[in-house]
Amino acid sequence: MNEQPAIILASASPRRHELLAQLGVRFTSLDADIDESYISGESPADYAERLAREKALTGWRKGGASLPALGADTIVVLDGKILLKPESGQDAERMLGELSGRRHEVISAVAIACGHNQVRSLVNRTGVTFAEMPRPWVQHYCSGDEPLDKAGAYAVQGGAARWVSHIDGSFSGVMGLPLYETAQLLEWAGVLE
Repeated sequence: MNEQPAIILASASPRRHELLAQLGVRFTSLDADIDESYISGESPADYAERLAREKALTGWRKGGASLPALGADTIVVLDGKILLKPESGQDAERMLGELSGRRHEVISAVAIACGHNQVRSLVNRTGVTFAEMPRPWVQHYCSGDEPLDKAGAYAVQGGAARWVSHIDGSFSGVMGLPLYETAQLLEWAGVLE
């Protein structure tokens, strides 16, 4: 039985590792450290897609250009404003205060690179609605580490799940790797049948 990896996952995210494993794909991972600066005038979807493509290409190059590389990026958008990872617990409290009792959009882009000119990407958009989150709960949640490395300062599969009243779209996309779109790209690259 062939145990060699079929792709490179250009991500250190444990959530993306878990999600990709659900597809039954053998992979190796590496951190695709890229410049994630926002370009003025870029739409939120274009921003996420550009980062996913850059991560995939970086993973392909760092992996020796021998295997397809998968990259992904997830952002949270509220009223057209991108909420990235919080810089501190106080910043996380501010973000969750803005999201409390409101609907926002989670944009997850995924890309696969098989060569310099062979990169494909797809974007998933999912609506997420939070119930009103009590301030003491938000303060307690933000005193821990969970919100600090998450776009929008929350993990939908973590403690904040208790306040998610509605999801319109892909749960795996909100977690960070939309499985339907990922499977489509893996089929295109010949990794999945």
